[in-house]
Amino acid sequence: MFSDLKHLSHRAAWQRQLEMLLESAGDGIYGIDLRGRCIFINRAGADMLGYSPDEVVGRNMHYLIHHSHSDRTLMHVQDCRIFRAFREGRGIRVEDEVLWRRDGSCFDAQYASYPIRDHDRVVGAVVTFSDISARRRIEGELQRTHALLERRVQERTARLQTAHESLRRLSAHLSTLREEERAHIARNIHDDLGASFTALRLDLDWLSRRLAGQEALQAHVGRMLGVAQQAMESTRRIVNDLRPAVLDHLGLWAALETLLQDLQVRGELACRYLCAAEAERCRLGRAAEIEIYRIVQELLTNVQRHARARCVSLSVEIRERNLVVELEDDGIGMQLPEPAHTFGILGMRERARSINGVLELDSAPGAGTRARLTLQEISV
Repeated sequence: MFSDLKHLSHRAAWQRQLEMLLESAGDGIYGIDLRGRCIFINRAGADMLGYSPDEVVGRNMHYLIHHSHSDRTLMHVQDCRIFRAFREGRGIRVEDEVLWRRDGSCFDAQYASYPIRDHDRVVGAVVTFSDISARRRIEGELQRTHALLERRVQERTARLQTAHESLRRLSAHLSTLREEERAHIARNIHDDLGASFTALRLDLDWLSRRLAGQEALQAHVGRMLGVAQQAMESTRRIVNDLRPAVLDHLGLWAALETLLQDLQVRGELACRYLCAAEAERCRLGRAAEIEIYRIVQELLTNVQRHARARCVSLSVEIRERNLVVELEDDGIGMQLPEPAHTFGILGMRERARSINGVLELDSAPGAGTRARLTLQEISV
């Protein structure tokens, strides 16, 4: 259709072709002169505004369709960005304003305004616009949906955090109850069984003296004394595992030293213990000391059961006001991170967290294991 345009010279033919182009456009298109008056508008634009083209041509477009903001506050003509196209000689695109219809309603509009030039002189502007109300409505619904999802996520996260904190408090409470029960059982064993074993040994000693000259019976009583002695030592070890008396009487650092000494006496590991003088003066409170003792006890138990180590070292020191308890062995190590079902490690981490501490493990297969318990901002 347009192949013969260059051969057309008649003004009416050119005008007809341009009118056909304007009328075929789906977006609204209009032109204004330097006074803001409409010099042409296509059918799509006029229909969008609720007018016929003849009703629009010759009228000031700012006061007709662009006079107010969406909240109905007036927009001064000097603030009209459509007019900037010819006032400043540059194009502009806008998506955050409204245009007004004949019936007084407005719609969200996307428009672009570009200057019309006659050689180097700006003589007006051409404006293309479209109704983006549906798009804005969808965007608004998406934003509301997103906000709703964010709120639900926050609420669920808050509930999970509350549940997690409740579980932590429950875990700490159960740990306290467990320690109290251990202490109670240890006292009962010490008081009841200890007294019974002591009485039994005294009676066996008395019986052995009365059987002087009866070697067979004395030998039998001697074996009974040995069994009684073994039972007393086993009872003492069980009581110590349940609740070491040295922890209550001499404090944490002496209890840790005794724990390593007992381990070495049994011939299972070569043990080394280093406690800095500054750390020895540190007192953490009964609950924290019990938790640290249980963590070290559990770590040593893991070394005995799994590490195949020959030696282990325990050090306690103060680093930048932080208490650091570090246990290191020369065993076979393990792969980190540890599997989720390793409840022993999980329990130790929870114990550390209950006293505002952090338990870190550093290990690799064949390279031994280092466990570091850090308590921050300790009063020395």
